Amino acid sequence: MIRTEAWNPPRAQETRPRRRDRELRELGALASGGILLVAEAVEAGWPPRLLNRRLHTGGWQRVHQGAWAAPGRLVDWLTRAWVVQKLQPQLVCSHRTAAALHLVELLGRPCAEAQFTDPRRGVYRRPGIRVHCAALGPADRTVRRGLCTTSPARTVGDLIRCLPRDEAVTAADSALSARTVRGVRRPPLLDTAALRTELATHRAGAARARAWLPLLDPRSGSPAETVARLRLHDAGLHPATQAVLRTPSGRTLRPDFLFPAQGLVVEVEGWAFHGSREAHAADLRRFNALQSCPEVHRILRFTANEVFHHPARFITEVRAALALAGPAD
Repeated sequence: MIRTEAWNPPRAQETRPRRRDRELRELGALASGGILLVAEAVEAGWPPRLLNRRLHTGGWQRVHQGAWAAPGRLVDWLTRAWVVQKLQPQLVCSHRTAAALHLVELLGRPCAEAQFTDPRRGVYRRPGIRVHCAALGPADRTVRRGLCTTSPARTVGDLIRCLPRDEAVTAADSALSARTVRGVRRPPLLDTAALRTELATHRAGAARARAWLPLLDPRSGSPAETVARLRLHDAGLHPATQAVLRTPSGRTLRPDFLFPAQGLVVEVEGWAFHGSREAHAADLRRFNALQSCPEVHRILRFTANEVFHHPARFITEVRAALALAGPAD
């Protein structure tokens, strides 16, 4: 909807500083939620050259072609996605942007560019956005946080078809399991059967993605845990994941990895490890409880940094602990 605030021409005996301040206030009033669409300002009567000058000299932030954010307003991925979809309603949030909307965890830093799918044209890039071309059926679309986005199944399917193995499996594990992401607890977004159905196509990357399905594990609790499992798999080590153990007092525990024959537990601490004193104390109690389980003879603990950046050392230490425990019976 076009807003109706009109541009007011210079007033008699109005000084230039006063005129500038007034015009900046009027621009702020025209901006919805701190976002000004150039087309709406021009429709309201703003001369394009004056508008351009006030935006550039008034501290406004260019979000996308045809859209500006008010001075000091946070411009994050969600703002950028909202602006682009407002200007181009045919675009559907997809890939990494859809993953962020669905709270699917990905490896690496957040993507600086917003990603969309447009059924009508080929893949292209513009500053701040990347647009993929692909058909989208009604079941492939949903709405999250006011934005039209691909469904969880389509989102994970797109990611696993185009990302490298570790990133693809991490995204799928996240979507398949209940997670707390950015402080929000969410249930699993889909199951393995739904993902298999999504990948049963002839789209580019689908065959490769189907070959990775045996590597997925809905019991994974974090990206670091997924990557650790893949490192162990590549080294020919296949522990039980989230095995159910009980302490002598009856408490149930599920360590990240258990080599039952050797009694070796391997735990990987995620990036959000120990957010408070209470969390630290709870972790110490859990560690002591794990040691009391009759199946556990030794516990190895690794940080996410060790798993991500020093995988050879991680595997070497696990192999050494297994060798020290002796051969499996």
